[in-house]
Amino acid sequence: MTDLLHEVHEQLHTPLPELPGRGETQARWRRLAGITAQNTVVGRLYEAHADAVAIGTDLGYPELVSAGELWGVWAAEPPTPVLTATRSGAGWTLSGTKPWCSGASMCSHALVTATVLPDSPGAAAQKLLFAVNLSSPGVTPVPETWHAVGMAASDSGWVSFEQVTATALGTHADYLERSGFWHGGIGVAACWYGAARAVAAPLLSRAAAPKASSLLRAHAGAAAAGLTAGWALLSSTARAVDDDPHNLALAKAQAFAVRTYIDRLAAEIIDRSGRALGPGPLASDAIHAQRVADLSVYIRQCHAETDEAALPAVLAEHGLGWDQLIGDGHDTW
Repeated sequence: MTDLLHEVHEQLHTPLPELPGRGETQARWRRLAGITAQNTVVGRLYEAHADAVAIGTDLGYPELVSAGELWGVWAAEPPTPVLTATRSGAGWTLSGTKPWCSGASMCSHALVTATVLPDSPGAAAQKLLFAVNLSSPGVTPVPETWHAVGMAASDSGWVSFEQVTATALGTHADYLERSGFWHGGIGVAACWYGAARAVAAPLLSRAAAPKASSLLRAHAGAAAAGLTAGWALLSSTARAVDDDPHNLALAKAQAFAVRTYIDRLAAEIIDRSGRALGPGPLASDAIHAQRVADLSVYIRQCHAETDEAALPAVLAEHGLGWDQLIGDGHDTW
Protein backbone atom coordinates (compact mmCIF):
# COMPACT_ATOMS: atom_id res chain seq x y z
CA MET A 1 0.00 0.00 0.00
CA THR A 2 1.39 3.41 -0.98
CA ASP A 3 1.75 6.21 1.56
CA LEU A 4 -1.06 8.10 -0.18
CA LEU A 5 -3.42 5.15 -0.06
CA HIS A 6 -2.50 4.50 3.56
CA GLU A 7 -3.37 8.11 4.38
CA VAL A 8 -6.77 7.80 2.69
CA HIS A 9 -7.58 4.65 4.67
CA GLU A 10 -6.41 6.32 7.88
CA GLN A 11 -8.90 9.11 7.23
CA LEU A 12 -11.63 6.56 6.52
CA HIS A 13 -11.23 5.16 10.04
CA THR A 14 -13.06 8.27 11.26
CA PRO A 15 -16.55 8.25 9.73
CA LEU A 16 -17.95 11.39 8.17
CA PRO A 17 -20.89 13.10 9.85
CA GLU A 18 -24.33 12.13 8.54
CA LEU A 19 -25.21 12.41 4.86
CA PRO A 20 -26.28 15.88 3.65
CA GLY A 21 -29.76 16.96 4.71
CA ARG A 22 -29.74 15.09 7.99
CA GLY A 23 -28.74 17.91 10.32
CA GLU A 24 -24.96 17.60 10.13
CA THR A 25 -24.25 19.00 6.68
CA GLN A 26 -22.02 21.82 7.87
CA ALA A 27 -19.92 19.42 9.95
CA ARG A 28 -19.66 17.07 6.97
CA TRP A 29 -18.42 19.79 4.65
CA ARG A 30 -16.04 21.09 7.32
CA ARG A 31 -14.46 17.65 7.55
CA LEU A 32 -14.12 17.39 3.77
CA ALA A 33 -12.47 20.81 3.73
CA GLY A 34 -10.14 19.86 6.58
CA ILE A 35 -8.96 16.63 4.96
CA THR A 36 -8.33 18.35 1.64
CA ALA A 37 -6.45 21.19 3.34
CA GLN A 38 -4.00 18.57 4.60
CA ASN A 39 -3.57 16.82 1.25
CA THR A 40 -5.54 17.74 -1.88
CA VAL A 41 -5.39 14.29 -3.47
CA VAL A 42 -6.33 12.50 -0.25
CA GLY A 43 -9.33 14.82 0.03
CA ARG A 44 -10.31 14.10 -3.57
CA LEU A 45 -10.26 10.34 -3.07
CA TYR A 46 -11.92 10.54 0.33
CA GLU A 47 -14.75 12.70 -1.05
CA ALA A 48 -15.45 10.25 -3.87
CA HIS A 49 -15.66 7.36 -1.40
CA ALA A 50 -18.03 9.37 0.78
CA ASP A 51 -20.13 10.16 -2.28
CA ALA A 52 -20.33 6.46 -3.15
CA VAL A 53 -21.73 5.78 0.32
CA ALA A 54 -24.31 8.53 -0.17
CA ILE A 55 -25.28 7.32 -3.64
CA GLY A 56 -25.73 3.75 -2.44
CA THR A 57 -27.92 4.94 0.43
CA ASP A 58 -30.05 7.16 -1.83
CA LEU A 59 -30.59 4.32 -4.32
CA GLY A 60 -31.61 1.82 -1.65
CA TYR A 61 -28.30 0.07 -1.02
CA PRO A 62 -27.17 1.42 2.37
CA GLU A 63 -24.87 -1.57 2.98
CA LEU A 64 -23.14 -1.30 -0.41
CA VAL A 65 -19.82 -0.05 0.97
CA SER A 66 -17.95 -2.12 3.55
CA ALA A 67 -15.12 -1.26 5.92
CA GLY A 68 -11.65 -1.54 4.41
CA GLU A 69 -12.81 -0.70 0.88
CA LEU A 70 -12.07 2.41 -1.16
CA TRP A 71 -14.72 3.35 -3.70
CA GLY A 72 -14.49 5.64 -6.69
CA VAL A 73 -17.33 7.23 -8.64
CA TRP A 74 -16.56 7.01 -12.34
CA ALA A 75 -19.43 8.74 -14.11
CA ALA A 76 -17.78 10.88 -16.79
CA GLU A 77 -19.62 10.52 -20.10
CA PRO A 78 -17.63 12.13 -22.94
CA PRO A 79 -18.54 11.15 -26.53
CA THR A 80 -15.62 8.72 -26.59
CA PRO A 81 -14.51 6.28 -25.35
CA VAL A 82 -17.70 4.40 -24.48
CA LEU A 83 -18.15 1.76 -21.82
CA THR A 84 -20.99 -0.60 -22.69
CA ALA A 85 -23.11 -2.89 -20.54
CA THR A 86 -24.58 -6.18 -21.73
CA ARG A 87 -26.99 -8.54 -20.00
CA SER A 88 -25.30 -11.79 -19.07
CA GLY A 89 -27.66 -14.37 -17.66
CA ALA A 90 -29.23 -12.83 -14.59
CA GLY A 91 -26.63 -10.07 -14.38
CA TRP A 92 -24.54 -7.65 -16.41
CA THR A 93 -21.05 -7.42 -17.85
CA LEU A 94 -19.12 -4.28 -18.79
CA SER A 95 -16.80 -3.93 -21.78
CA GLY A 96 -14.91 -0.97 -23.17
CA THR A 97 -13.01 1.90 -21.61
CA LYS A 98 -13.96 4.44 -18.96
CA PRO A 99 -12.04 7.76 -18.92
CA TRP A 100 -11.14 10.02 -16.02
CA CYS A 101 -11.28 7.43 -13.25
CA SER A 102 -9.83 8.98 -10.08
CA GLY A 103 -7.94 6.38 -8.10
CA ALA A 104 -7.79 4.08 -11.12
CA SER A 105 -5.10 1.85 -9.62
CA MET A 106 -5.99 2.48 -5.96
CA CYS A 107 -9.74 1.95 -5.58
CA SER A 108 -11.04 -1.46 -4.60
CA HIS A 109 -14.53 -0.80 -5.99
CA ALA A 110 -16.31 1.80 -8.10
CA LEU A 111 -19.67 3.07 -9.12
CA VAL A 112 -19.53 3.24 -12.91
CA THR A 113 -21.94 4.53 -15.54
CA ALA A 114 -22.19 2.52 -18.75
CA THR A 115 -24.28 2.51 -21.92
CA VAL A 116 -26.74 -0.24 -22.83
CA LEU A 117 -26.84 -0.27 -26.62
CA PRO A 118 -30.27 -0.59 -28.27
CA ASP A 119 -31.25 -4.08 -29.38
CA SER A 120 -33.52 -2.93 -32.21
CA PRO A 121 -33.35 -0.24 -34.92
CA GLY A 122 -34.69 3.11 -33.78
CA ALA A 123 -34.48 2.27 -30.10
CA ALA A 124 -32.56 4.60 -27.81
CA ALA A 125 -29.47 3.68 -25.88
CA GLN A 126 -29.81 3.69 -22.10
CA LYS A 127 -27.29 4.55 -19.42
CA LEU A 128 -27.20 2.65 -16.13
CA LEU A 129 -25.19 2.93 -12.94
CA PHE A 130 -23.28 -0.16 -11.82
CA ALA A 131 -21.29 -1.30 -8.82
CA VAL A 132 -18.03 -3.05 -9.74
CA ASN A 133 -15.45 -4.95 -7.73
CA LEU A 134 -12.22 -3.76 -9.32
CA SER A 135 -10.38 -6.92 -8.37
CA SER A 136 -12.57 -8.78 -10.86
CA PRO A 137 -10.87 -10.32 -13.91
CA GLY A 138 -10.88 -7.99 -16.89
CA VAL A 139 -10.35 -4.67 -15.06
CA THR A 140 -7.13 -2.97 -16.18
CA PRO A 141 -5.97 0.63 -15.62
CA VAL A 142 -4.65 1.96 -18.92
CA PRO A 143 -1.07 3.30 -18.64
CA GLU A 144 -0.11 6.76 -19.89
CA THR A 145 -3.66 8.16 -19.87
CA TRP A 146 -3.24 10.68 -17.05
CA HIS A 147 -0.61 13.29 -17.85
CA ALA A 148 -1.64 16.04 -15.44
CA VAL A 149 1.02 17.65 -13.28
CA GLY A 150 -1.55 18.93 -10.80
CA MET A 151 -3.46 16.03 -9.19
CA ALA A 152 -0.93 13.63 -10.74
CA ALA A 153 -1.08 11.40 -7.68
CA SER A 154 -4.86 10.97 -8.04
CA ASP A 155 -4.18 8.56 -10.93
CA SER A 156 -7.28 9.70 -12.82
CA GLY A 157 -6.61 7.91 -16.08
CA TRP A 158 -8.64 5.48 -18.16
CA VAL A 159 -9.69 2.00 -17.07
CA SER A 160 -10.34 -0.87 -19.48
CA PHE A 161 -13.13 -3.38 -18.83
CA GLU A 162 -13.32 -6.73 -20.59
CA GLN A 163 -16.44 -8.75 -19.80
CA VAL A 164 -16.42 -7.56 -16.18
CA THR A 165 -19.27 -8.66 -13.93
CA ALA A 166 -21.24 -5.72 -12.52
CA THR A 167 -24.36 -5.08 -10.45
CA ALA A 168 -26.93 -2.60 -11.75
CA LEU A 169 -28.09 -0.09 -9.12
CA GLY A 170 -30.36 2.09 -11.23
CA THR A 171 -30.58 4.28 -14.29
CA HIS A 172 -28.36 7.24 -15.02
CA ALA A 173 -31.40 9.41 -14.24
CA ASP A 174 -31.79 7.73 -10.84
CA TYR A 175 -28.20 8.76 -10.16
CA LEU A 176 -28.51 12.33 -11.43
CA GLU A 177 -32.02 13.33 -10.44
CA ARG A 178 -31.40 13.26 -6.70
CA SER A 179 -31.00 16.15 -4.34
CA GLY A 180 -28.04 14.17 -3.02
CA PHE A 181 -26.26 14.40 -6.38
CA TRP A 182 -26.23 18.18 -6.08
CA HIS A 183 -25.46 18.15 -2.37
CA GLY A 184 -22.49 15.94 -3.21
CA GLY A 185 -21.37 18.51 -5.76
CA ILE A 186 -21.30 21.12 -3.02
CA GLY A 187 -19.20 18.70 -0.97
CA VAL A 188 -16.64 18.84 -3.77
CA ALA A 189 -16.68 22.64 -3.47
CA ALA A 190 -15.98 22.24 0.25
CA CYS A 191 -12.87 20.28 -0.75
CA TRP A 192 -11.84 23.11 -3.10
CA TYR A 193 -12.33 25.53 -0.22
CA GLY A 194 -10.09 23.46 2.05
CA ALA A 195 -7.37 23.31 -0.59
CA ALA A 196 -7.64 27.07 -1.18
CA ARG A 197 -7.36 27.67 2.58
CA ALA A 198 -4.11 25.70 2.56
CA VAL A 199 -2.75 27.56 -0.48
CA ALA A 200 -3.49 30.87 1.26
CA ALA A 201 -1.67 29.87 4.46
CA PRO A 202 1.81 31.21 3.54
CA LEU A 203 0.30 34.51 2.41
CA LEU A 204 -1.77 34.92 5.57
CA SER A 205 1.19 33.98 7.74
CA ARG A 206 3.57 36.44 6.06
CA ALA A 207 0.99 39.23 6.31
CA ALA A 208 0.88 38.85 10.09
CA ALA A 209 4.60 39.67 10.41
CA PRO A 210 5.30 43.10 11.97
CA LYS A 211 7.17 44.42 8.93
CA ALA A 212 4.95 42.97 6.21
CA SER A 213 4.53 45.32 3.25
CA SER A 214 1.24 47.06 2.64
CA LEU A 215 1.01 45.40 -0.77
CA LEU A 216 1.37 41.92 0.74
CA ARG A 217 -1.20 42.79 3.39
CA ALA A 218 -3.62 44.05 0.76
CA HIS A 219 -3.49 40.70 -1.03
CA ALA A 220 -3.80 38.85 2.29
CA GLY A 221 -6.75 40.97 3.35
CA ALA A 222 -8.55 40.31 0.10
CA ALA A 223 -7.81 36.59 0.37
CA ALA A 224 -9.06 36.47 3.95
CA ALA A 225 -12.22 38.35 3.03
CA GLY A 226 -12.87 35.91 0.21
CA LEU A 227 -12.29 32.89 2.43
CA THR A 228 -14.59 34.36 5.09
CA ALA A 229 -17.34 34.85 2.52
CA GLY A 230 -16.71 31.40 1.04
CA TRP A 231 -17.08 29.64 4.35
CA ALA A 232 -20.15 31.73 5.18
CA LEU A 233 -21.69 30.62 1.88
CA LEU A 234 -20.94 26.96 2.57
CA SER A 235 -22.32 27.27 6.11
CA SER A 236 -25.53 29.03 5.12
CA THR A 237 -26.07 26.56 2.28
CA ALA A 238 -25.57 23.66 4.71
CA ARG A 239 -28.30 25.07 6.93
CA ALA A 240 -30.59 25.50 3.92
CA VAL A 241 -29.93 21.90 2.84
CA ASP A 242 -30.79 20.62 6.32
CA ASP A 243 -33.96 22.73 6.35
CA ASP A 244 -35.17 21.51 2.93
CA PRO A 245 -33.19 18.40 1.95
CA HIS A 246 -35.49 17.02 -0.74
CA ASN A 247 -35.95 20.18 -2.83
CA LEU A 248 -34.27 19.03 -6.04
CA ALA A 249 -34.64 22.29 -7.95
CA LEU A 250 -33.24 24.35 -5.10
CA ALA A 251 -30.40 21.85 -4.61
CA LYS A 252 -29.40 22.31 -8.27
CA ALA A 253 -29.38 26.08 -7.93
CA GLN A 254 -27.45 25.92 -4.66
CA ALA A 255 -24.82 23.67 -6.22
CA PHE A 256 -24.24 25.95 -9.20
CA ALA A 257 -24.07 29.03 -6.97
CA VAL A 258 -21.66 27.55 -4.43
CA ARG A 259 -19.42 25.75 -6.91
CA THR A 260 -18.98 28.75 -9.20
CA TYR A 261 -18.21 31.03 -6.26
CA ILE A 262 -15.66 28.67 -4.68
CA ASP A 263 -14.10 28.01 -8.09
CA ARG A 264 -13.48 31.74 -8.59
CA LEU A 265 -12.36 32.13 -4.98
CA ALA A 266 -9.77 29.36 -5.33
CA ALA A 267 -8.44 30.85 -8.57
CA GLU A 268 -8.17 34.26 -6.87
CA ILE A 269 -6.30 32.76 -3.90
CA ILE A 270 -3.79 31.13 -6.26
CA ASP A 271 -3.34 34.39 -8.16
CA ARG A 272 -3.01 36.64 -5.11
CA SER A 273 -0.58 34.27 -3.40
CA GLY A 274 1.68 34.30 -6.44
CA ARG A 275 1.47 38.06 -6.90
CA ALA A 276 2.15 38.80 -3.24
CA LEU A 277 4.87 36.22 -2.54
CA GLY A 278 6.53 36.00 -5.94
CA PRO A 279 8.07 32.80 -7.31
CA GLY A 280 9.85 31.86 -4.09
CA PRO A 281 7.25 29.52 -2.52
CA LEU A 282 6.43 28.00 -5.92
CA ALA A 283 10.09 27.25 -6.53
CA SER A 284 11.38 26.35 -3.07
CA ASP A 285 8.39 25.02 -1.09
CA ALA A 286 7.49 21.65 -2.61
CA ILE A 287 4.30 21.21 -0.58
CA HIS A 288 2.96 24.67 -1.49
CA ALA A 289 3.90 24.25 -5.15
CA GLN A 290 2.11 20.91 -5.31
CA ARG A 291 -0.96 22.36 -3.62
CA VAL A 292 -1.14 25.15 -6.17
CA ALA A 293 -0.76 22.70 -9.06
CA ASP A 294 -3.30 20.27 -7.59
CA LEU A 295 -5.92 22.93 -6.86
CA SER A 296 -5.55 24.45 -10.33
CA VAL A 297 -6.56 21.12 -11.86
CA TYR A 298 -9.11 20.14 -9.21
CA ILE A 299 -11.28 23.26 -9.63
CA ARG A 300 -11.64 22.52 -13.31
CA GLN A 301 -14.29 20.02 -12.34
CA CYS A 302 -16.34 23.21 -12.32
CA HIS A 303 -17.48 24.11 -15.84
CA ALA A 304 -16.80 27.81 -15.25
CA GLU A 305 -19.07 30.18 -17.19
CA THR A 306 -21.15 27.26 -18.44
CA ASP A 307 -22.19 26.57 -14.86
CA GLU A 308 -22.73 30.26 -14.15
CA ALA A 309 -25.10 30.42 -17.14
CA ALA A 310 -26.86 27.29 -15.89
CA LEU A 311 -27.80 28.95 -12.58
CA PRO A 312 -30.45 31.38 -13.90
CA ALA A 313 -31.59 28.70 -16.37
CA VAL A 314 -32.33 26.33 -13.47
CA LEU A 315 -34.30 29.03 -11.65
CA ALA A 316 -36.33 29.79 -14.76
CA GLU A 317 -36.95 26.13 -15.56
CA HIS A 318 -38.28 25.35 -12.10
CA GLY A 319 -40.06 28.61 -11.36
CA LEU A 320 -37.76 29.56 -8.51
CA GLY A 321 -37.05 33.16 -7.63
CA TRP A 322 -33.70 34.71 -6.83
CA ASP A 323 -34.93 35.36 -3.30
CA GLN A 324 -35.34 31.63 -2.68
CA LEU A 325 -31.72 31.02 -3.60
CA ILE A 326 -30.10 34.07 -2.03
CA GLY A 327 -32.17 33.80 1.15
CA ASP A 328 -31.71 37.38 2.36
CA GLY A 329 -35.40 38.09 2.77
CA HIS A 330 -35.27 40.65 -0.05
CA ASP A 331 -38.90 39.95 -0.91
CA THR A 332 -39.88 41.38 2.49
CA TRP A 333 -37.85 44.59 2.26
